[in-house]
Amino acid sequence: MPSFLQVALLIAIIITAAKGAGALSKRLGQPAVFGELLAGVLLGPTLLNLLHWPVFSEPRYLEQLVGDLAELGVIFLMFLAGLETDLAAMRQVGMAAFFGAVGGVALPLLAGTVIGLAFGFPAYESLYIGTILTATSVSISAQTLLEMGRLRSREGTTILGAAVIDDIMGIIILSVVVALHQAAGGGEATGSPIWFIIARMVLFFAGAVVLGRWLVPAVLRWTENWPGTEPQLAAAIILGLLFAVAAEELGGVAAITGSYTLGALVSLHHELKEALEEKLASLAYAFLVPIFFVSIGLETDLASAVAGSGVAFLVLIVAAAILTKIVGSGLGVRPFGFPWPEAMRVGIGMVSRGEVALIVAGIGLQSGVISEAVFSVMVVMTLVTTLVTPPLLRWSFGSATPPGREPVGAPQVLGSPSGETR
Repeated sequence: MPSFLQVALLIAIIITAAKGAGALSKRLGQPAVFGELLAGVLLGPTLLNLLHWPVFSEPRYLEQLVGDLAELGVIFLMFLAGLETDLAAMRQVGMAAFFGAVGGVALPLLAGTVIGLAFGFPAYESLYIGTILTATSVSISAQTLLEMGRLRSREGTTILGAAVIDDIMGIIILSVVVALHQAAGGGEATGSPIWFIIARMVLFFAGAVVLGRWLVPAVLRWTENWPGTEPQLAAAIILGLLFAVAAEELGGVAAITGSYTLGALVSLHHELKEALEEKLASLAYAFLVPIFFVSIGLETDLASAVAGSGVAFLVLIVAAAILTKIVGSGLGVRPFGFPWPEAMRVGIGMVSRGEVALIVAGIGLQSGVISEAVFSVMVVMTLVTTLVTPPLLRWSFGSATPPGREPVGAPQVLGSPSGETR
């Protein structure tokens, strides 16, 4: 079978599995994303090993392709999350978001380091285990909150703000740990001075705000009346991709931070948000986002992770990853008027590690700081934290104020009357 037909068949299988599992998950009272993630696990090497079926003769190429499409999917997902963000509300929870991020970084860093040392790992590797646990990727939480109509609640706004700050803190800690390891004679010297890392982050965010507030709206309005089909949507896609590239290549932060930042800035212009949101959602949720959710499971081999590190280490790392985010971020927001139920929701929203942890773990493996066995455990930890976040969020909001009583302006998700995603 020609390679392009293999690609077509593989994508058809992935989207079918994602949408079918998502629909079943909704019927069982869970967010659709939970079913999509679980479908990925079943299709991956843990059970069905889809990419190595006889019909697919180029598994490495297909694996790379699915990974790239998945990265595009999460960029679009966070662009949409940015469009749903209420920046005025985010400013009101600014200090809560900051200390929620601090708590969500400090406690996982400490717990991961202690567990690593307790199991006899070297000091640098143990510290790096803690560094991986500090990561947060709110793409899963954002999707779940979107489905529930809670993204613009106080907890949802705090989660999104804390995640951006968490990303910055995590990159700085990562850079310090790798630099220390290299200074001690381990790995290749590929790091940059800390002052340079911080400076490029500051410059990126400053430039993103300037462009996002003034140039981007002008470009989107200018392209609205261009001849041709959907020129404004095409311009928005181009800008979202460029902001994602600039975030990682120029700012040194995750690509999703760039697309999320652009979406949040565009949301300040109501007419642009209304013009773009539904169209972007159709593209993302019909094609790219399902591939992203399924791809997480496709990368996970539970048996190999257990064999490489042992059950006890794996269980403790997963438990620490979940509990330290809930407790750390929850305690961080408590002094800012968050009752325990709301603080717990913020902590749960920070649990998912997603692609951020995989990136950090990959850097550690490439730099020689962590071993293959530890890397496999981190992949499983990422999968488990990603899987448990949607049902935990659903449970934590179960007794909360119903969506009809949310603050004025709380959205029906992505234009759907039922609040369901596509």
